[in-house]
Amino acid sequence: MGIFDDTKLAFADKTDAQLRKAYWMFKAIERPALTNIGVSLLNFTIKNNFPFVDKIVKQTLFEQFCGGETREESMAVVQQMFRRGVGSIFDYSIEGKEEEETFDAVCNEIKNIVKFSVGNPAIPFIVFKPTAFGRIGIYEEVGKGKELTASQKEEWSRVEKRFDEVCRLCFEHDKKVMVDAEESWMQDAADQLCEEMMEKYNREKPIVWNTLQMYRTGRLDYMNAHLERANKNGYFIGYKIVRGAYMEKERERAAKMNYPDPIQPSKEATDDNYNAAIDFVITNIDRVSGFFGTHNEKSSELIIDRMRSNQFEHNNPHIYFGQLYGMSDNITYYLADKHYNVAKYLPYGPVKDVVPYLTRRAQENTSVAGQTGRELTLIARELKRRKNI
Repeated sequence: MGIFDDTKLAFADKTDAQLRKAYWMFKAIERPALTNIGVSLLNFTIKNNFPFVDKIVKQTLFEQFCGGETREESMAVVQQMFRRGVGSIFDYSIEGKEEEETFDAVCNEIKNIVKFSVGNPAIPFIVFKPTAFGRIGIYEEVGKGKELTASQKEEWSRVEKRFDEVCRLCFEHDKKVMVDAEESWMQDAADQLCEEMMEKYNREKPIVWNTLQMYRTGRLDYMNAHLERANKNGYFIGYKIVRGAYMEKERERAAKMNYPDPIQPSKEATDDNYNAAIDFVITNIDRVSGFFGTHNEKSSELIIDRMRSNQFEHNNPHIYFGQLYGMSDNITYYLADKHYNVAKYLPYGPVKDVVPYLTRRAQENTSVAGQTGRELTLIARELKRRKNI
């Protein structure tokens, strides 16, 4: 058995009934064709306010992948996980809205999360998506480096203001904040904005952390160039390292618009790129901190091995592990049991508003090779172990 095969440890907080429900839910999303049909149907019923649908969603997908509809409701999950050494990262999972009023409202919600979490070690990071603070189109225009119109300049100024308000508040309250990565065609502007925030607020330690998707080409080159800028300008870097979540969309757009595919040519190339990012962080730990968001057991073992070979303490403050709530508990709780820094992304929000996130999560599970099957195997093994006690 491998180090991440201890199902008793992984599911200690789950009842038999909860495990059986999780098993049948993962079984339902195991087949991509059925998942896509179910996603379309779910989005249609929510959009058209079908009765009882939100209740069904709350008792299935929502219960598996979300903490609650509010921060207060989610605290029961936060406290339960922290009792076992696992932190929580509140993820206000409202997606697909592009009104200025919504951007301001989400920005205020993120600032409220900061204030809500002050002094609570169970919530080690704040997180937000760039497109929660501005249209994807404005990021794309800024990233092209062309002259903006007067109205675009005003719009971008509002995006910069929202970024700065949140990052400044985190700096004032000594809270780390991660900025999620999104589509490649808007990422240049987001990267630049993150660097500006790092230069401003990461003078003494990494408060602002950017996210790098290693299924993309060119990310290691970016890291090396960024390190030079950080050394020159005297600030610390925080990176969340992930594989990525927009592969099919990226490839379709590249083919349609006839530009080079920004995605690695194979799963093996992505894994190699991710592992190279691990080495980059470990090698430059005096300047770079890493939050390794991964459900990949081999990558998790590699980080552990690299930490051991460099004689790093398990709870080294510059290295974190992270998984999504509702997934890979076998990795999360092993790491917590061995006193590594580990946290779960914990989405929350009104059920109807969180459905786009939930449906995207279901579809991603079907596209990640072996992920759903691994969850099913572990749950089945634990139910069998309990039956044989």
